[in-house]
Amino acid sequence: MFKKGSRLYSIFTGVCPKCHEESMYTDTNPYHVSQLFSMHERCSHCNTKYKIEPSFFYGSMYVSYGVGIAFAVAAFIISYFFLGSTPNIAFIAIVVTLIVFYPIIVRLSRNIWINIFMSYDKVLAAKAKKKTTN
Repeated sequence: MFKKGSRLYSIFTGVCPKCHEESMYTDTNPYHVSQLFSMHERCSHCNTKYKIEPSFFYGSMYVSYGVGIAFAVAAFIISYFFLGSTPNIAFIAIVVTLIVFYPIIVRLSRNIWINIFMSYDKVLAAKAKKKTTN
């Protein structure tokens, strides 16, 4: 399920959606905030262009909304039901969660967005792997 060749692998690791050989980001740590949006132009293994068109990743803002809601609901459920907090404390937990996980939400949203439009290509991945081993 999370193996190389699956969309989930590409989404959660941030690797090229076509060959799964290289990270799309210049800095793999999302908490280096100055480099949060910095991506390679193309995959060095399969030459896939990540920004399909100008402003391509604006669409990931819609995905970001859904991912943010999922994080907020999880924070509410954990704080209110499992920890027994008041609604005000649960609200604070939601805000803190969204602030702390903002870089991860941004990266996950971009990864989901690009994986909607591109998928793993076994032939391309094999060529890319062969090219790097030579």
